[in-house]
Amino acid sequence: MAPVKPFWSQPSHPHIQEVIYGEDENGYTTKSISKVSLPPFAVFAKLEFPPCTDAPEATYATVQTGTNTHLNLNSDLLYINHSCEPSLIFDVQNHTILTSHTGLTAGQELTFFYPSTEWSMSQPFSCNCATPSCVREISGAGQMSAKALEGKWLSAHIRRGLEENRNGNGIGKVMKNGEKSVNGRLNGIDGEKSNGEGEINGRRGVTSREMSGEMGGDTL
Repeated sequence: MAPVKPFWSQPSHPHIQEVIYGEDENGYTTKSISKVSLPPFAVFAKLEFPPCTDAPEATYATVQTGTNTHLNLNSDLLYINHSCEPSLIFDVQNHTILTSHTGLTAGQELTFFYPSTEWSMSQPFSCNCATPSCVREISGAGQMSAKALEGKWLSAHIRRGLEENRNGNGIGKVMKNGEKSVNGRLNGIDGEKSNGEGEINGRRGVTSREMSGEMGGDTL
């Protein structure tokens, strides 16, 4: 499949993201660097419509948001690469991108764990993130072992599909029944939520009493 040619105005998120373009003509070595420092579980950006649009089917450039739903990012957020120890979480149920449990530092690469949103992938690949928990071969969560997913933050629809498989029902039943709302909760975190694009009520980051309420996923 040919790489997506940007048709949006660039840079799309100049205050929070710097895109560094690779030398290969397909653009597969392009990466994104954070321009902001944020504490754990702060809002980095929101998945707003527009520029996001619903996608009729999954491609390597879409993000899965539910059992049968996907979106096109239509922005430089497309250039956020995979890592097995990511700096970001795509909380797709709430259309929000959060920092991971380690927080985010300006100059750090922006990454997320692709199987956290994708049940199957049109283009599986070998991972070269070289982190201690690297699982080496990346495909959709439905094709990965429980050990490979252990300790990873997974979206609600992914957790539900895995539970269906464990119960012997299979993802086919989940697909047939469609999307149902299942929330995961972060324990021991309360206080304020950010207002998107790395800002919280007029300031960057969150206090130690951060992010009350629910996230659309949890760790396995």
